[in-house]
Amino acid sequence: MNKTALDLALDAALLNAQAVIDFNPSSYRGYQLKHAALHGAQRYDEAIATFEIMLFKLENSPDTQIQNLRQHYLSPSEAEGAIRTVIHTQLDDTPLRVFDTTTGLLCDREAQISVFKTSTGYNELLSFTMNHADLPIGSLQKMVEMSFGYVMLFHRWEGKEPLLHDIQNKVLYELDAVGGILKLQSFCKIAREAGYRWAWSDTCCIDKNDDLELQQSFNSMFVWYRRSALTIVYLADVTPSSTSGALANSEWNRRGWTVVESLAPKSVAIMRELGRATGIDPSALVAFHPGMGDAREKLQWASTRITTLQEDIAYSFFGIFGVHLPVIYGEKKHSALRRLLQEIVTRSGDITALDWVGKSSEFNSCLPADITSYKAPPSTFPSLTKDEMQKSVSVLRNTVTVELASEFYTLFDQLSAPRFADCRLHLPCITFRVTAVRRRRGQGQETTVTYEVQADGLCDLLITTEDKPSQFSGAMDTKQTLLLVRPWSRYFLELPDSALDEMKSLSDWSIAPSSLDNLAGTSRSHGSRFIPCLGHFFGSFFDALHGVPEKKGVVYSESHLQALRFIVRLGQPFSAFLLAQQPGGEYKRIASDRNIIARVKDTTTVRSMMDVRTLEIL
Repeated sequence: MNKTALDLALDAALLNAQAVIDFNPSSYRGYQLKHAALHGAQRYDEAIATFEIMLFKLENSPDTQIQNLRQHYLSPSEAEGAIRTVIHTQLDDTPLRVFDTTTGLLCDREAQISVFKTSTGYNELLSFTMNHADLPIGSLQKMVEMSFGYVMLFHRWEGKEPLLHDIQNKVLYELDAVGGILKLQSFCKIAREAGYRWAWSDTCCIDKNDDLELQQSFNSMFVWYRRSALTIVYLADVTPSSTSGALANSEWNRRGWTVVESLAPKSVAIMRELGRATGIDPSALVAFHPGMGDAREKLQWASTRITTLQEDIAYSFFGIFGVHLPVIYGEKKHSALRRLLQEIVTRSGDITALDWVGKSSEFNSCLPADITSYKAPPSTFPSLTKDEMQKSVSVLRNTVTVELASEFYTLFDQLSAPRFADCRLHLPCITFRVTAVRRRRGQGQETTVTYEVQADGLCDLLITTEDKPSQFSGAMDTKQTLLLVRPWSRYFLELPDSALDEMKSLSDWSIAPSSLDNLAGTSRSHGSRFIPCLGHFFGSFFDALHGVPEKKGVVYSESHLQALRFIVRLGQPFSAFLLAQQPGGEYKRIASDRNIIARVKDTTTVRSMMDVRTLEIL
């Protein structure tokens, strides 16, 4: 049998190593050369045995300097310990069980380790690690990661999908190739052909009868998808011959859990089409990171999704928001959604989760009853250009002193974040007292009713709601306090420059003078007042915009200019809530079917009526 060039090279290297050994049997150098030759020839068992002899020679050398060389190497047991530590760290962030695409068997983590330790790859890693005691842990992790890389299946459940008990202790490839079994078989074969030994599907790789495992899997799902080496998409209703754009009509695109599948992987070949189909920016699909940021946008992603189990519409977004909450099947979707939204508001202080239209939750009137309430896009307003903002600030600083602007900014900066406690939302707000509510004339028997609303300090506006007219008329008859409020968030202090563009009139209408001249005062036990009167600040601001001449010779620091820019922002239109005070002094939100857009009216109104409180909302 003719030897290849590699065989001849190995023979030469081994002969050279043996010559060194024969020349000085007590030396380690010959065994070092022999190990390198055997390792390069992928004869790892022999290489490891040779390396052990080399270590023995080092340890027993009469030369102290040679003995000291031993610290640069690892024994087989030391290398195994280092590899074992990295393996367990690696598997901590991977699925609890996966398919072995070679055998078709389901393997838990210990089974995966056993398979790996009998592989050629393990002996190669062991031989290499023994020779590199100073190998950075990151490099070792990358080597281990290659051996435990797994493939995830993107799909939607159809009919009867095989569960864990249908697959466990059975060879997948030997089962009848029908329905969900055929899908799994095809998935594992594709993963194997792509060079991956491990594959995971949510249908049968989770024990759904084990509450602890189910909870752990839900909390880890996003990380599992994010760490997958490859993602394979199965779309039953999109044929291989489909043209571009077919994904938009796929049922997969409307399911709840597929949002996680789309966002978690770092890259997917069809990202652009996924973006068009899901309405999610392709850049967000590729660069997405879980967390509380952009809460309103993420909730809008969820608003059009459906799930087989109603609670999953909230559970499927736990990983997207980076929250770890109990999975409690049977609690119903409104309860699951409530827990998610409460966590978002409490942990992040992000009040955009309160920006919705529709019906209120029974838990708290500031939360929606259903995820579909986020379908409508959030309220947005045009932004001032840099030049427009600079001009507004230049005019404003003629009438607002440095001390006043800084005090104003600091006062808002010190407001507490919104929080939930005992089903009550403690929400800092800029408040405006409602003085008149009238049903708009000319309406028939529509399910929604539009009301004309007047409030101190605000331009007249319209509110459309499904709430019964008696809720408003009754409130007026009993002189119940109604407030239009601007929910407060410290994020307002960080916003980019915003506009003071005038809003077009919502409609042409007029209201008779209010008969509600003596509304009941706010109970301080349920609304902490922070600012007794802000009129002076805003009066100065609006006077400035109406042409007060500029002061000369005053130098403003960046912090003072920041405070002035903040005042400019507060003059822009905003999305408001309507609150009704309850007998105990708390408030309830009156749900609306349209965004309530309000804006400050004029100097006199703002000066006399505007204040800030933390309200307790039921």
